Amino acid sequence: MAKAPVLTPQADDFPRWYQDLINKAELADNGPVRGTMVIRPYGYGLWERMQQEMDARIKKAGAQNAYFPMFIPQSYLTKEAEHVEGFAPELAVVTHGGGKELDEPIVVRPTSETIINEYFSKWVQSHRDLPLLINQWANVVRWELRPRVFLRTTEFLWQEGHTAHATYEDATKYASMIHTDVYGDFMTNILGIDVVLGRKTAKERFAGAINTLTLEAMMGDGKALQMGTSHELGQNFAKAFNTTYQLQGAEREFVWQTSWGVSTRMVGGLIMSHGDDNGLRVPPRLAAVQAVVLAIKGDDAVIAKVREIGAQLEAAGVRVVVDDRTDTPFGRRAVDWELKGVPLRIEVGPRDLENGTAMLARRISGGKEPVSIDGLAALLPGILEEDQALLLRQSRERRESRTVEVKTIEEAAEAAATGWGRISWADLGPEGEAKLAEQGVSVRCIVAADGSVPLTDDQDGNVAIVARAY
Repeated sequence: MAKAPVLTPQADDFPRWYQDLINKAELADNGPVRGTMVIRPYGYGLWERMQQEMDARIKKAGAQNAYFPMFIPQSYLTKEAEHVEGFAPELAVVTHGGGKELDEPIVVRPTSETIINEYFSKWVQSHRDLPLLINQWANVVRWELRPRVFLRTTEFLWQEGHTAHATYEDATKYASMIHTDVYGDFMTNILGIDVVLGRKTAKERFAGAINTLTLEAMMGDGKALQMGTSHELGQNFAKAFNTTYQLQGAEREFVWQTSWGVSTRMVGGLIMSHGDDNGLRVPPRLAAVQAVVLAIKGDDAVIAKVREIGAQLEAAGVRVVVDDRTDTPFGRRAVDWELKGVPLRIEVGPRDLENGTAMLARRISGGKEPVSIDGLAALLPGILEEDQALLLRQSRERRESRTVEVKTIEEAAEAAATGWGRISWADLGPEGEAKLAEQGVSVRCIVAADGSVPLTDDQDGNVAIVARAY
């Protein structure tokens, strides 16, 4: 009788495979309140590495970290009509505290444009206070009707950047820079995910924004996932909160603003972009554990050698874990590390010691081969970079092979059944977008004919990317 697979095969049931992997790789559990999640240490380790890489890029862009309260007076949200209307169905509202009904209901933070603008209006007085560039790492709550761990949860973790500028041009330039140099660079070069950078249609734009820039990725099943967004807010919130700065003389001008964010949804994107039927595959540049050194048997010489190898690899800059838990069967440990997607396994047993070799198993490219123990420290960094590049190449090849040029709404819907469609925005337009939405297909973004980000929705030659989405 054939042995049952550890995970449901992707081809049989991709959503079940996703949930199996989250459970078996010990990434997360469902929380006690519907739609919440408990992120387990290995899953949180992925998020921590994402935080570290993103935080460095955000600070390089000039933003400073701060923190704002998670409780927001409901009156703040009502100041910007489009914003409150867009978030109303997702709000969690506190009406009682300390055993008493509150004088004013309090909203649990769904995003922080309103409360941050309340303070921007105090902190910005003159042009010398601009640009004001703030970021916070926080949790947010949006009451999710169809929750899915990491992808859509009632509470999730994220960073949200908020900036104020003296001119429209400065704000637009900054939003674009976050879109490309911070988010695009991170997702491409660290996550190894081939993202498409574009602008959202008016229908899909962030509530209260004048423009939303997005990064869309194709998952293993051909669906799209919005990985992050950068918004130009214009002066909408500035006017609602009277956030102004003084020009020369007594004249005052409203600031121009941006906001931008990525969340723990990226962990879900990582899983669905790179995972296979054997588990997760973690990009080496992201991995908290790039290599694990496993003792096959509890032989004193083997234990000593795996610890020595671990120290040598650590000294060479490899993020390494030594697994000498020989009271647990080797096969089980090997499968567990494979499920977790650690890029490299170095397996050492008594026979390997005799030969001066170790068995090197490559999780990303696959395969196992004996290698010299003495050469491991020099060999592994190059292999890790090879496998990093392979993941990005596979992500790009999947997107390109499953994206088709279409000319009609019917063809667009058909393309979205298995991948993405590209259709002229001039031919589709808002009417066609609405018709696709009735079939569960959305316009993920608009790109220019050459693949760049267009300056306007109706720029000549614009192409709409359509897909089914998470």
